[in-house]
Amino acid sequence: MLQASYTAYPLYFHLPAGTSRGVLHQKPCWFIRLRKNDGSVGTGEVSFIPGLSVEDPDELELNLDHICKLISRGEMDPMQPLPSLPGIQFALECAMRDLERGGQQLLFPSDFTRGSEGIGINGLIWMGDYESMKQQVEEKIESGFRVIKIKVGALEQDRELELISYIRSRFNPRDLEIRLDANGSWEPGEAARKLEQFAPFGIHSIEQPIDTGQWEAMRQVCKHSPIPVALDEELIGLDVFSRGSEMLSLINPAYIILKPGLIGGFRNSEKWIQLAEERATGWWITSALESSVGLSAIAQWTYQQGVRLTQGLGTGAIYRNNIPSPLEVAGNFLFYRKNLHWELEQMYHG
Repeated sequence: MLQASYTAYPLYFHLPAGTSRGVLHQKPCWFIRLRKNDGSVGTGEVSFIPGLSVEDPDELELNLDHICKLISRGEMDPMQPLPSLPGIQFALECAMRDLERGGQQLLFPSDFTRGSEGIGINGLIWMGDYESMKQQVEEKIESGFRVIKIKVGALEQDRELELISYIRSRFNPRDLEIRLDANGSWEPGEAARKLEQFAPFGIHSIEQPIDTGQWEAMRQVCKHSPIPVALDEELIGLDVFSRGSEMLSLINPAYIILKPGLIGGFRNSEKWIQLAEERATGWWITSALESSVGLSAIAQWTYQQGVRLTQGLGTGAIYRNNIPSPLEVAGNFLFYRKNLHWELEQMYHG
């Protein structure tokens, strides 16, 4: 019989992180451990972002405690679907896979985990004032990134256009790819005008230009946008098996963006990929501010998908108390360095 337990481990940012949901200084985090009678242990991270995740923040830990007790009493299969608790479902899927493979955080062995291949990643520009965002852009380019993702909606659009114009004065679209992320901050009636203003700068894509749940309005945005539209938050909280096909067929986006931690794990993500590819819809994968435990699991799975586009997996260095791991960013690639080691005990004593 399995024994299940959990540990709270708040993550603290090196620097305040500006998002459309406010400025983050710390992020709630929990780890689930599944233990067999022979002492072997598997670990998974509960992926959760306040204001974005499906789970109620006031009830998440109560649910986590209840689920661990049910598993420990043999009254619940850790792999049963938990549609209302996708972050916990992700953690259990990772913990079970880790347990089955020896508890070494090698969930999907590959050339990536053997250290011979990296995954191309974008550089993320956090929301802030004009000068701070410009400085971030300079730092990312200096570090070797050739794809940058800029969150828009925090500044007046004239200032955002000024920033994009400055970048394009130095790098053309062949040398530097720009992705924008509006996080649903635009009203449907203003989206067309804003997209037209950004379009001359050779933008690769715009994520979630309007808020979720407005399928007909989003369909019109996608149909007429001069910039390819990618759905992100639209997938969170939507049952891919019952409504995913309906949503993609109606909206017909250019891309979808998969956050395995927030949409219920890898099984759900693979279903989204299947539906996208049936429609010739592009896709890529991003982390959701997980610690190195969740990020590593997502990166290992991502590599196995045979990805071609640049992925959004570059958030591992943002925490001052992250779990030491073999993950390392070099240039615009994420690597798994075999000479570096996991220090998982930090999550219980850190």
